[in-house]
Amino acid sequence: MSTFDLIAQDIEEYCEAHTTPEDALLYRLNRQTYLQTINPRMCSGHLQGQFLTFLSKMMRPKFILEIGTFMGYSAICLASGLADGGELHTIESNPEYEDRIREYLAQSPVGDRIVLHIGDAKEVVPTLEPVWDLVFIDAEKEDYRSYYDKVLPRIRQGGFILVDNVLWNGKVTQEVLRHDRDTQAIMEFNNYVQQDDRVRNMLLPFRDGIMMIEKQ
Repeated sequence: MSTFDLIAQDIEEYCEAHTTPEDALLYRLNRQTYLQTINPRMCSGHLQGQFLTFLSKMMRPKFILEIGTFMGYSAICLASGLADGGELHTIESNPEYEDRIREYLAQSPVGDRIVLHIGDAKEVVPTLEPVWDLVFIDAEKEDYRSYYDKVLPRIRQGGFILVDNVLWNGKVTQEVLRHDRDTQAIMEFNNYVQQDDRVRNMLLPFRDGIMMIEKQ
């Protein structure tokens, strides 16, 4: 484990201890994810979930797009801040997750406002009609730029994109191995956004890094 991991874990545990606890459904979803899946860290979890909830409730978005559902934790958090009559569309590429996702959504008070799509986001996104107020991207790292380029034209002026894992466990600050395509893709994406005059952006050193992007 690297120094970056140790510091991040220590700080995260302290922050979680001083953050409003998860509700019963999110706690159960998170716990079952760690018990039953191979990559449980893909779940947003308590601290990031509360961050997404706060942000969504401050924005009161009408339409939210999420690319990368996993078990539905972040979708439930984001949907809790939807404006009246709003919808969240979430896209998951792995069909094996569908039954579990739908099970959790059915138990959530905001589940009826979440529309689940199973498929490749690069194919699904162009078929969706809303103009987005908020987009959360947390899926295949090599496709980050492709997702970004597809959603940016469909976001209202002043709308936001949140992109997860842009610090990639600190690897973006280290020498990149030739075969490490995920780290290369994330670094290229971060540089691309930094040079994009269509947006204003901030890389937030929170959890594994969140790029906050505002469309100008």
